[in-house]
Amino acid sequence: MTRVEETRLPGVGVRYAFATETGQRLGVIVHRDGHRELLVYDRRDPDACAAALGLDEDARTLVDLLGGSEVTERLDEVLSQSIEGLTLEWVEIPDASPSAGARIADLGIRATTGASIVAVVRDGRTTTSPTSDFVLLGGDTVVLVGSRDAIDRAAQILRRG
Repeated sequence: MTRVEETRLPGVGVRYAFATETGQRLGVIVHRDGHRELLVYDRRDPDACAAALGLDEDARTLVDLLGGSEVTERLDEVLSQSIEGLTLEWVEIPDASPSAGARIADLGIRATTGASIVAVVRDGRTTTSPTSDFVLLGGDTVVLVGSRDAIDRAAQILRRG
């Protein structure tokens, strides 16, 4: 297994670096605002950066080309697991869903299903413990926790109203 070094960069984000099997050092800086840079280090000086490529939307394309989509699909399967009756699941809200544009309080998910919304992922950013006034949008991914039955009912409300 390749060893990945993690270095916090105060005010910037986090840098991850590793050496390939051929000895080439690569890195990625994940900025606090979500921007990413791919770093290629100079072979003669492992601390000097020979090239830095900004990757925003291109990062997804690169991940797909490197087979990351398959990893994500497998990870989704693992993350939708039950632990002694407790289920944690990610549910994406379709743009056409009646839930898009609604406040969490207006949906009454906790009261009617028993499931709880513990986070909302929007544009790559996560809001943990969203308040009842939080407005859901199409494309949001809602993280639900509860029993399998409660999650299924909550997902139906989020997807179809």
